Amino acid sequence: MTAFEPTLAPPPPASGHRFDAGRRWEATLELRFAARGGATRLTRARHCGPLRVQRPFYPEGPAGVCHLYLLHPPGGLVSGDALTISARVEAGAQALLTTPAANKLYRADSHGVAWRQATHLAVDDGGSLEWLPQETIAFDGSRGEQSTRIDLSGTARCLGWEVLALGRPASALPYRSGRLEQRFRLTRDGRPLWLERQPLDPTHPRFTGRWGQGGASVQATLWAVGLDDEPEAIEALRDALPASPRWAVTLRHGVLLLRYLGDERREAWALCEAAWRVLRPRLLGLEAQIPRIWLT
Repeated sequence: MTAFEPTLAPPPPASGHRFDAGRRWEATLELRFAARGGATRLTRARHCGPLRVQRPFYPEGPAGVCHLYLLHPPGGLVSGDALTISARVEAGAQALLTTPAANKLYRADSHGVAWRQATHLAVDDGGSLEWLPQETIAFDGSRGEQSTRIDLSGTARCLGWEVLALGRPASALPYRSGRLEQRFRLTRDGRPLWLERQPLDPTHPRFTGRWGQGGASVQATLWAVGLDDEPEAIEALRDALPASPRWAVTLRHGVLLLRYLGDERREAWALCEAAWRVLRPRLLGLEAQIPRIWLT
C-alpha cells in the first residue's frame, strides 16, 4: 500500500446512533480510475453509509474524460456526520468529479457537536483530475472541519475549486455563530506545494476586519497544477474574466490560485466556471464540456 492509498473506515457501531456529545455517523466513498483499452474506466467504487455515485458518463466521447457525479442523499451535513471521500486516478486516466447540487452545512445541535468532511485526491504520473463540486452553503451555527488533500505524482495534472457561502443573506439569516475550518494540502512527489489552514469564526475580529474576511459572505478558491505556460494562463484569465476587486490570481510553486471574496454566490460560481473554460484547454488540451447535471 502506498503512502496515500485510501483506506475505508469500518461501519460505525450501532451505539454510534446517539444524540449526546458522542454522536457520530460515518460515510466513506473510495474511487479509482484506470486507463483501459484507450479509455478511462471506473475500476473501483466502494462505499459505506450514504455516499454513492451515478454511473460514469462520457459526454466527450467513449475515449474522452470520464465524468462522475458524487451523491450524498441526505443533502447536507449535521452534527456528528463524518464524510470521507477518496479518489485515485491512475497513469494515463482522465476523470472529472462533480456533484448534483449544493452541499449544505446545517446548524450544530444543542451539544455543539461538529461535522467533518475529508477529501483525498491522488493522481498518478500522466493522469488528470478535475474536482468541480457545486457550492457549499454554511447555515448559521454550523460547526465543522473541511479538509482537502491532493497528492500528485510525476506529470499529473489537476484543476479544482471550492466555493463557500456563509449564511443565507437572502433569507435574512447571516452567519453569526458557529465555527468552520478549511484545510488544503497539495503535494507533488511528496513535496508540499500548497499548505493552507483557514478558520472562520464570525466572533473573531478577522471575520469582519479588512485585513481578513472583511465581512464577506462568499469566498472561492480555484487551483490549477500542471500548466505548461503559467504566465500566459494568468494573462488569459485577466483578459477573459470581468475586472473586479473581488478576485485575484497568483502563482506559487507551480500552483495557480484564483481567489474570490465577495457576497454573491452566483458571481463566485460564474467566475470559477469561466476560469475553468479558460484553463482547461491549456491544462488538458480539451475545450470545457459542461457536466449536464449543472443544467438541470
